[in-house]
Amino acid sequence: MSPERERRTGSQAVERALTLLRSFEVGPPTRSLSELAHGTGLSPGTTHRLLRALCSAGLLQQDRLTERYGLGPGLVPLGSRAADALGISAVRPVLESLAATTGESVSLGVRDGDDVLVLVCMPSAERLRFDQGVGTRVPAYASAMGKVLLAFDPYPDEAVRSLPRLAKLTGSTITSRTVLGRVLKETRARGWAINDEEREPGVRTVAAPVRAADGSAVAAVAVQGPSLRMTDERIQKSLPGLRAAADEVSSRLTARIPFDVARTTAGPPG
Repeated sequence: MSPERERRTGSQAVERALTLLRSFEVGPPTRSLSELAHGTGLSPGTTHRLLRALCSAGLLQQDRLTERYGLGPGLVPLGSRAADALGISAVRPVLESLAATTGESVSLGVRDGDDVLVLVCMPSAERLRFDQGVGTRVPAYASAMGKVLLAFDPYPDEAVRSLPRLAKLTGSTITSRTVLGRVLKETRARGWAINDEEREPGVRTVAAPVRAADGSAVAAVAVQGPSLRMTDERIQKSLPGLRAAADEVSSRLTARIPFDVARTTAGPPG
């Protein structure tokens, strides 16, 4: 095998292994071999070989009785160190306080390509609530956090053009890039964004940016809840606390995240 082909083969194996690992970010905690193969699009043989390697490394584990696979103990110290390095533990008290004062669920998310990846979720104490669990991915164009991250991207117009098709998720979803661009300009001007039942019927969300020194957003803080409680009046009352919390998170979080790593952007035009 040529060195170039060997490099491609090795890279492909790593990419496939990462695909298997990332499939556990959401959904059921354990999967069968066939479920993993079907979910990732890999052949059963390839899936089995990769699973054996990941289990040997402690990144995954297999239940001997059910033969199902789940995340392994080797990920615990990695996850803990990653959270500490990113400053997650430092911002939790801020987010907990915001959840307590608003009475609604609070999330912290970052942009990951065309999606928003939820890093922290503080659930509301209310029985009727809307939580976005850690690891949840939501389309940026149909979320308040996503709008904030797009609006405060150094190249917002290019970021919008690079998005895939704006699929209609509810009757309120924005599916026009022109309209989305106008909404992002409004978001940047006022400093916060709203998701008005655009992704989930009956759910409203408001978000504010966590900014770097140059003013761009490296993350976003959101307050979300049922529309029957998240009225226009209540949203307006929550904004000062939300923006203050986002500013406090900015001071605690951005100091720990390398600037070029914290922000996923579309890059300069051309």
